[in-house]
Parts: sequence; C-alpha cells; structure tokens
Amino acid sequence: MKASQFLISTQKEAPADAEVVSHQLMTRAGMIKKLGAGIYSYMPMGLRVIRKVEAIVREEMNRAGAVELLMPVVQPAEFWQETGRWEKMGPELMRVKDRHDRDFIIQPTSEEVVTDIARQELRSYKQLPKNLYHIQTKFRDERRPRFGVMRAREFTMKDAYSFDRDVAAAKASYQVMAQAYRAIFDRFGLRYRAVAADSGAIGGDLSEEFQVIAATGEDAIVYCAASDYAANMEKAEALPPQGSRREPLQTLSKTPTPGKATCPDVAALLNVPLATTVKSLVLATDQLNERGEIIKTQVWLLLVRGDHDMNEIKVAKVPGLDGGFRFATVAEVVEHFGTKPGYLGPIAVKKPVKVVADREVAVMADWICGANEEGFHFTGVNWGRDLPEPDAIADLRNVVEGDLSPDGKGTLAIERGIEVGHVFYLGTKYSAAMSATFLDETGKPKLMEMGCYGIGITRLPAAAIEQNHDERGIIWPDAIAPFTVVVCPIGMDRSDEVKAAAQKLHDELQAAGVDVMLDDRGERPGAMFADWELIGVPHRVVISDRGLKEGQLEYQHRRDAQATKVAAGEILGFVKGRLAE
Repeated sequence: MKASQFLISTQKEAPADAEVVSHQLMTRAGMIKKLGAGIYSYMPMGLRVIRKVEAIVREEMNRAGAVELLMPVVQPAEFWQETGRWEKMGPELMRVKDRHDRDFIIQPTSEEVVTDIARQELRSYKQLPKNLYHIQTKFRDERRPRFGVMRAREFTMKDAYSFDRDVAAAKASYQVMAQAYRAIFDRFGLRYRAVAADSGAIGGDLSEEFQVIAATGEDAIVYCAASDYAANMEKAEALPPQGSRREPLQTLSKTPTPGKATCPDVAALLNVPLATTVKSLVLATDQLNERGEIIKTQVWLLLVRGDHDMNEIKVAKVPGLDGGFRFATVAEVVEHFGTKPGYLGPIAVKKPVKVVADREVAVMADWICGANEEGFHFTGVNWGRDLPEPDAIADLRNVVEGDLSPDGKGTLAIERGIEVGHVFYLGTKYSAAMSATFLDETGKPKLMEMGCYGIGITRLPAAAIEQNHDERGIIWPDAIAPFTVVVCPIGMDRSDEVKAAAQKLHDELQAAGVDVMLDDRGERPGAMFADWELIGVPHRVVISDRGLKEGQLEYQHRRDAQATKVAAGEILGFVKGRLAE
C-alpha cells in the first residue's frame, strides 16, 4: 500500500470532549471521526485495526467449532416481549416503529433472535451441541456516551451462543469458549486477565470477564500474584477470618462524639484505628400485593468495618435480601433507630430490625458504633455481652489490597482493567421464556441449556491504546496494527536511488506476506515520522540517499529509543526476524 493512495488524516490537536487517551489518539491518528453523541465513522486507518481484530476472533471461533451466521440489527419487538426484556431493558433499548406502526428494536444483543433460530432448527438431541456466532453492529442508547468508542452508543460486538442438551454438556461448551477466548486474547498481544465475575440473578459460578490491564480502566481487578486467583471487585472474596473472637477487654461506654457522623471522623476524634469502628447501613425489603402495593416492609441493619465498603452484589445474595432491596428512607431510619443517619448502631433500637454482620465484624471485640443518639457513639461494644449475636453473618464487603487470598496462597492486589470480553453460562433463562426445546433419546421435549460469549470488537482497539501509548502516540501490538511495517524514504522525489530502494523493499515485504505501507507523499522527515509515531505502526525502516551510499538503512521499533543501522542487503531478513519475535 502506498500512502498517496490511502487516506491519512492525522491531527495535531485532540477534540475538547476527548477525556481519555484512546479517544484523543484515535481521533488525532485519523482512525475515527465523530458523527454524533456516541456515534463514530471508522476511517480507513481505524477500520484496518477493526478488521484485524475480527479476523483473529473468526479464526479462533471457527477453530473452536463455532458456526458463523448474521442476525439482523433491526428486530421485531415481539421476541423481546416474549422474554420480558422489552420492558426490563428500559431506555437503553432503542425502540422504533415502521410505517405500519409495528414495534421494532435496534439490537443491543441477540439472545432472542438466536433462541428463535434454535427452537426452529435444533429439534433433536442429535443436533446438539451447537454454537452460533456473529459479528454485528449493536446499539445501546447510553444516557451519557463517553470515552470515544469505549462507551459508544453504536458499536460492533462478536456474540456467540451455545446450545446443549444438559448442564454438564453446557459446562463443557463453556470451557471450550473460555479456552478459545484465551487463545484470542493471547494473539492480540495485550496484557490481560481472565477474572471470575458475578453471574447476577441467573446464579451459578460460570462467568468470566476478560480485562485488558490499563491504569485508566473503569473496573477494579483483584488477583493474587502467588496463585491463579483473579476476580472482578463484585465477585472477589478474601480469606474468611481465622480463629475465634477474643474476650472483651473494655466496658461498654456511651462516648460523646459531637459533630462526628462518619467512621473516619470518630476514629480521628478518639485517636483509634479506623478498623475498630463499625459502620451501619440501613436497607429495606418490601412485600407487595397483587396490585404492586407495599403491604409489609422489613428493615435491615448491615454492619461493616469502618475501613471497608459494602458490596451490593454480595448483599443481594444474603437470604431475605436476595429478592431485591433498597436503602431505607430517612423516615424509616428515624422510626427504627430514633435518630437520623450518622449515629446509628445495633444497640437500643426503637423497633426490631434484622442485623447482618460482615464476617470481619462478627469476630470483632471492643468495637465502636453509633449510639442511636445524635452526638454519641458506643465504645467497647461486644457481641453476646452488650447485644445479641447477629441474625446472619455474611461476606458483605469489597476486598482491599493486602487481604489474604481465598485460596490461602498469598495476598490480594488490585489493578485497573477494561472489560473487552465476557463468557457466561445462561442456563435455560431464554430457552424457557421462548419454549426452545429439543427431543431427547426418549422422544420427550427438554429445554436447551445455553451459554453466551461476547467480545467488544470496536472497544478492543481503544483498550489496546490505553495500555500501549506514549507522549508521541499509539504503540500497536503487531497483530492488530493498521500496518505492521512502514517504509519511510527521505527525499524519494529527488533521488531515483531512494525511490527504487523503497519500492523494492516494499514489494519484497509485501510478497513475504507483510502488511506494509510505503510513505511516498514526499513529506519532510520530521512530519513523516511524527505521523507514523502518532498512528503507532510498530516497525519503521528509513531509507535515505546518504544511507544508501554507506550501504545502510535504519530500522526502529516504535518502542525503541534509537534506530538500528542495518546493511541494505540484510534489511529484509532483519525485519522478518523482528516480526517473528
């Protein structure tokens, strides 16, 4: 490819609304162009990256036995009404009407359509297992699209769906996909972690996120460097407290804490470690009648150590709270505790509440909590002596750096990541809603067991840039770079020797299957180099008249501080050797 035939549209300045590095650099490198809020055109340079991502995904999906098809972007509402997601998805689901006033959606995902295909086509156990996938445009009407293509409204995703006869077979299909994803992300050349993720309301433990490690990532990833343990913050656990609760050493005392309504403020006032305080979180669950009216409310008091934060995903698994909960209103708090939030605690409540203690709090002695009176806290609080044992004990908190790993093999560390893939065991959620059955060996109908597997095709380049960039621009891994090698001739419009050498090297690299660009635009060296450093092509060869007279060319990797001089007759083998590395 010659630069004069291509469309290179680099810019010196990033748009004012570009908050993250990937948005800034993709725009400056001429890879994307904003059309509207969260909607982008992929320019030729950016599209080449997308196509390389797609090619790797296709190869590994096909190798894993998945079968490609293509499902429509616009889908009839009736399928989404069948599963209940027409109502449940809320405003993120883009709804449209055709000329006949029939309802349609612009798909954010394709569970309904693929399940409809399966219930029509997969009628016998002999046809299972089956895995169908497509790479297709998606649309989610984000309230606040941001970070460029990282959180766009229109995007491209690879979504795959497995269909199996029973749970064991579905789990086997899941493992095949989990391994295929590892092969995919290994080939991208990015640092990533596969982390255990929460399965939400569906339940089960078969759910993994694939996170590209980046300091700007929105997600917190928890891992143990001494073992294979890794999970996202929602799922991560620490080793449960070991040993029994120690005996009390302090007497219960009502201590003045005027104006100190938070655990850090109380700890500072009393000159004690924050870990000796306990924060009180008040939740409520509502029992509804057939008309959706509240007929009974249960108030819950959750106790978490003062230096820890509540994890709502874990709380939602506590029996009694697993049907849905909300934070209690101020009126409910006052009714049950006699004071407004800030001085709450489990001693001397006005009306009964259910008390759930975090595992760490359950083994604490001589702790500090609110006295249910403004301006006062209790110190020297002890279970059994000063208040009954909690109604329930559960893991309620986010882990913190330094916690012991749940496998007992080391301590936990936390880093930031960008989710670019997710594998998920669905079970019969969609097959049950849409009556997707097959006939087993006895001729009886059974629901298909399903799994779903997604990769953010257009999000992945942005994640790669967040991980690989410097002050000059992008640094692409070879596998997904728009071009792998750029040949930069200096003064080729003035030197037939330079022009001939550049063309020869370009043709030889191209014949060897290398994705090469020849910059024949006649730009000054500084401007030419700046363009390709911004774009991030990983390998560069510079050809000059002076170098040819010395029998040498210059090679430089995008990460190299200095160029390497290579004999002109050896440059092809040298570059191929670097590519092989």
